[in-house]
Amino acid sequence: MEKETASQGSLDSNTKAQLNQKEVVHSDSVDSLGEASDTPHFDASRTKKLIRKLDWHLVPFLALLYLLSFLDRTNIGNAKLFSLQKDLGMPEKGPKAIQYNIALAVFFPFYVAAEVPSNMMMKRLRPSLWLTIIMLAWAICTIGMGFVKDFKDLVIVRALLGVCEGGLFPGVTYYITMWYARHECGLRMAMFFSAATAAGAFGGILAFGIGKMKGVGGRGGWSWIFILEGIITFLVACVAYWAINDYPRTAKFLTEEERFEVERRLKADRSSLADEFNLKFAWDAFKDWKIYVHMFITIGIYTPLYSISLFLPTIIKNMGYSNETSQLMTVPPYAVACFFTIGAGYAADKMKQRGIFMLTFEIVAIIGFVMLASTGKPGVQYVGTFMVASGIYPLVPMGVAWNGNNIGGSLKRGVGIAMHVGFGNLGGTIAAFMFLAKDSPRFIPGHSTLAATVTMSAVLTTLMTLYLRRENRRRDALAASINKLPEQYTEEEKFAERENGDNATFYRYTV
Repeated sequence: MEKETASQGSLDSNTKAQLNQKEVVHSDSVDSLGEASDTPHFDASRTKKLIRKLDWHLVPFLALLYLLSFLDRTNIGNAKLFSLQKDLGMPEKGPKAIQYNIALAVFFPFYVAAEVPSNMMMKRLRPSLWLTIIMLAWAICTIGMGFVKDFKDLVIVRALLGVCEGGLFPGVTYYITMWYARHECGLRMAMFFSAATAAGAFGGILAFGIGKMKGVGGRGGWSWIFILEGIITFLVACVAYWAINDYPRTAKFLTEEERFEVERRLKADRSSLADEFNLKFAWDAFKDWKIYVHMFITIGIYTPLYSISLFLPTIIKNMGYSNETSQLMTVPPYAVACFFTIGAGYAADKMKQRGIFMLTFEIVAIIGFVMLASTGKPGVQYVGTFMVASGIYPLVPMGVAWNGNNIGGSLKRGVGIAMHVGFGNLGGTIAAFMFLAKDSPRFIPGHSTLAATVTMSAVLTTLMTLYLRRENRRRDALAASINKLPEQYTEEEKFAERENGDNATFYRYTV
């Protein structure tokens, strides 16, 4: 009640002085272009054109970065079908066949460990600089995988790849929140993440062609998959520094008026909450129980995500198809998943809802895994891969948008997103052992386990949706009782609660 009373009354002289002298930091806060008001400066038509302009200058290149990232971490699944294990002396059958699974798994702990520090570094430095650095590093690691000699070398380079790639996904999702309002982020994250489905489809086609280079330069086809795809990433990284715009206020493609309007929209949408770099806001993220619930929802989704992306060629091959045919048959499920990923992101933003969409696609994925586990008929199993891919892939950007939408304050949001994505990516370590050679050809234990992880996520999604709806109703009732709706707060009253984040009395959650 003390916070509520303070928000209604006038500020003391010290607080007013702080408001007038508010420091402008190099993050996504509004700079001193003039006193920003919550009144729109652009009409609906100009706002639409402005957002479209942001989309064209930001999203395509971000999607390209993630396509390359996802391709470089999962191309080992394609390389496996081109004698990777045989050439590196890794057994394909028996107890030691698990070496391949270990090589997959070692990537993820290092990937996760890099995520929170990476987001804090991007906040401390600049997105263009930090993302270019990590991209160059993982490109070199990918090329290096083409030159490994044995299992030990493969494990070392995969671990280094995890460290270098760790910052991209949480970094870019955080970066998107620096440009778009909360109910615009979901579609942009979906468009960005749809590159993962494109990577799956493109990777299958690319591996089909590159695999035929076996013997060129005395190297196996699997080696050329890593080398050529790593070179592509390196070339794109060489232009990333100039292609990535750091913040709205420094974007050269925007006019001065457009920069002000982007920042005004963000300020109005984020309720003037704290944006400065202060470690106490990072600590607030670690204390927020809602972020931990999202973390468990996410690990239940990311485990099947990585299981499919790493093993889909193997799953389809064990339906009775050749190596080459299996590579090509991975393309259609990813193409359909891409459609649903973008479509779901658009619909969720349009309706300003997340939970109900999450639950719907979780049910679709569960049905897909049941189809894969319950029958040995190739036709039914192949349809199951469509259900699984179409159910799982839309959940990833929607989940991170949902969590990010409900974290108040810039640094807390950056750390919370990294916690969310980081814990979820631990599912990759689990995924590496989902489809063991001893369980082929049907992999019933793997499919059943993945159905269970998505079921866990569905239960938690339901509980979180119910809680957020109830909490919004409670805050609405409190606001009505004191005749103080969120839109009626003045800038001074909002400033009084700016460090409260999503606990501020005027803040409402996205359900």
